[in-house]
Amino acid sequence: MARGLNKVMIIGHLGADPEVRYMPNGTGVTHLRVATTASWKDRQTGEKQERTEWHRVSLFQKLGEIAAQYLRKGSLVYIEGSLRTSKWQDPNGADRYSTDIIGNEMRMLDKKGGEGGGGFEESDHGQSMGSKQSKPEMMPATADEAFDDEIPF
Repeated sequence: MARGLNKVMIIGHLGADPEVRYMPNGTGVTHLRVATTASWKDRQTGEKQERTEWHRVSLFQKLGEIAAQYLRKGSLVYIEGSLRTSKWQDPNGADRYSTDIIGNEMRMLDKKGGEGGGGFEESDHGQSMGSKQSKPEMMPATADEAFDDEIPF
């Protein structure tokens, strides 16, 4: 019997520098605001349309420390994790809800030393429940690609 699946994968740019907070037990939590943008061509007008979604991401312990140290506003990042909805009360006593991504894997996709923007030089900083995951090796799709020294990106 299936129990369900709660998995999120996003690639986007940070809208602000990471924010680090500490829980009462001393555990660090790094909060990120990540924007993902979808674009399409309107069928009726032919104009390019765009929609940006903002995601709240929380990273814990070592993964959060790495994010706080290396990421900045505009950084391109891959985040993998799960959704968690929290209930809280506003100053007027009304119940409020917020849904965050609890990240358990992160890859920085910017060029090394770059501030935001292009490139896909990957730095793997994935963690799964406190243990470092190994990065799967990328195998070429064909034998010809295995010997291609010219990489287009």
